[in-house]
Parts: sequence; structure tokens; C-alpha cells
Amino acid sequence: MAMTSSRPYLIRALYEWIVDNDFTPHIVVNALAGGVEVPQKYVNKEGQIVLNIAPRAVASLELGNKAISFNARFGGIPTDIYVPCYAVLGIYARENGQGMMFDAEAPPEPEPTTPDGGGSDQKRPSLRVVK
Repeated sequence: MAMTSSRPYLIRALYEWIVDNDFTPHIVVNALAGGVEVPQKYVNKEGQIVLNIAPRAVASLELGNKAISFNARFGGIPTDIYVPCYAVLGIYARENGQGMMFDAEAPPEPEPTTPDGGGSDQKRPSLRVVK
């Protein structure tokens, strides 16, 4: 049985380590990967973007197992950012460059569905009106 990716766990650990040492965490993102939502205006020629994810620079930061999401200002405009973990190429401290770069990782395989379009063994949640 295959294990899940260690990347989101390493990202969270390094983020905490960088912040605990009063440095500024930045992530390097493959902006061309599927599912990445970043302002394309700031993507470099190699298709990458570096994002400051320091607590003072972002709002509503979520470092999840599947993705990193937050709100930040770009050119004074509040922007919602969504980065699947497989698109994160590295995390480091701006001040000294300490951190970790990751090997390229393919997006996870979509979960198999049954012929009726539903999930394999999961019931779809539903709501009903109660009077």
C-alpha cells in the first residue's frame, strides 16, 4: 500500500521552524502546474513564482495536506491564492536561504468513480428541509 506524500508535512514543519526563528518563509511554486491559482503577472520566465507566506504578509493561511491557500495583496489588490502541495518546489527563509527544495512531483491520481459518477464507497451528502 502506497503512503501519502511527505511534502505537505515537510512544508508545515519547515514553515514553523522558519517562523519560530523570526525569519520570513517563502515558497517557490510551479505556477504552470494544474490547479495553481496565482497572479500570472508575477510568474517568471521559468513558470515559477516565489510567494511570501509570513504571518504578517498573508491572511487565512491554511497549510493543508492537499494544498496551501491564503489571501495576499499583489499590487495592492487582495488576491486568493491556491497552491496544490505537489506544485510547491521549495520553502526557505528569505534572510539566509535555509530551507528545502523538492523534486518534481506528479499530481495525485484522481479517485476512482463508479459508473453512476459517484465516489467508490462514499455517499454524497445531501440536505433536506425540516419544518
